[in-house]
Amino acid sequence: MIFAASHFYWAVGGDVGLSVSAGPQLATVRPLWFVLAGLWGVGALCLVGASLAWLLARSRPRGVARRVLKCLGWGVSLVLLARGVAVEFLLLTDVTHLDSSVSAGQRFWTLALWNPWFIVGGLAFGMAALKADRRDPSPSPQTGPR
Repeated sequence: MIFAASHFYWAVGGDVGLSVSAGPQLATVRPLWFVLAGLWGVGALCLVGASLAWLLARSRPRGVARRVLKCLGWGVSLVLLARGVAVEFLLLTDVTHLDSSVSAGQRFWTLALWNPWFIVGGLAFGMAALKADRRDPSPSPQTGPR
């Protein structure tokens, strides 16, 4: 929810932190594609992700819905982990020689703040999907229906 709020804040014109997150060029120019996809779109994806996390943690769907929910959870886990690990690797090793396009501030905040959350989020979605996988949606014979 915090990441969604920050993207929506930037989408409506806020600028605190945007230049170190997206770079000074995008923060200053704010092309339409960036505002729509990079700010509003990512904010909306964050809300969808929060909804999926809530469903994984709280709901007890059965049948196909349960399998779809687990697959989505595992998929989000893999995407977040892959993104987090790949960006950490690229920034730490500088194999792509980003010195001219990524400022020291961007590199620092990506490594120290943004990127770890992708990894933590990926692990959290994986654990939630694993828990949903192990959770039995039917009532136990000892407790019966409530």
